[in-house]
Amino acid sequence: MQIISEISELREIRRSWQKSAKVIAFVPTMGNLHQGHLNLVREAKLKADIVVVSIFVNPMQFGPDEDLDAYPRTLESDSHMLQEIGVDLLFRPKASDIYARGLEQQTFVEVPGLSYMICGASRPGHFRGVATIVCKLFNMVQPNLAFFGEKDFQQLQVIKAMVTDLSMNLQIYGVPTTREADGLAMSSRNHYLKEQERKLAPTLYKKMQQLVAEIHNGRRDFSKLTQEYKLQLSELGFHPDYLEIRDTGTLLPPSHEDNRLVLLAASFLGKTRLIDNLAFELVAQKN
Repeated sequence: MQIISEISELREIRRSWQKSAKVIAFVPTMGNLHQGHLNLVREAKLKADIVVVSIFVNPMQFGPDEDLDAYPRTLESDSHMLQEIGVDLLFRPKASDIYARGLEQQTFVEVPGLSYMICGASRPGHFRGVATIVCKLFNMVQPNLAFFGEKDFQQLQVIKAMVTDLSMNLQIYGVPTTREADGLAMSSRNHYLKEQERKLAPTLYKKMQQLVAEIHNGRRDFSKLTQEYKLQLSELGFHPDYLEIRDTGTLLPPSHEDNRLVLLAASFLGKTRLIDNLAFELVAQKN
């Protein structure tokens, strides 16, 4: 596995791949890798000749009160895992190269609508930072395919919209959420959970499953239903940010015609913000 940091070196290598007509897959990450990230790589390896992974903790997507400085940097262990799984190239750019003029002067990419709702309403500017760094990395790597986890469901929709709107010549793949044995969605932030919080954390997904089961059993009062479950989570010790049922494509509140839906959740447990989602299909009720 090659490990590089310079953009110019990446472009030189990319030109050699292009001459050989290689299909290039890309998995952008912020490091502190877990099995969820490795599953993205496994999927990429099935569909491409070359797999590139980037590790870059992107300051542009962190809010002023968020955990940029505390975000774990585990480059040595990350590199070892990626080499073991057969990644071809690890790109570790420097912030001074990515944002050469500083964040305040940086040209940005923003997807209207999708970036402002749900998680975007709770974290203003977050998806601007995501779209900007992903766009920049796409320009550097120039992949044919790119892979993202479905755990960050809204992020995936933002990136898909950006690729379509900017006429980018690549295909985006969403990969199903990887979960621990107890159902907790794998996340780089799970290590922040204290022992008792970690025991409670899988309850978020269990409550989501219970909520969707009620819908399958006939309940259609979505607003009341989500409020009930937010209260249940609060009583258990969670601090819900949002619990929303949305159309999977637009992420807007569903109309009577929409039947492909997703339950989106974000909740604090102690100082750790957990996010999860559960997609489901609404079956027409029998009269």
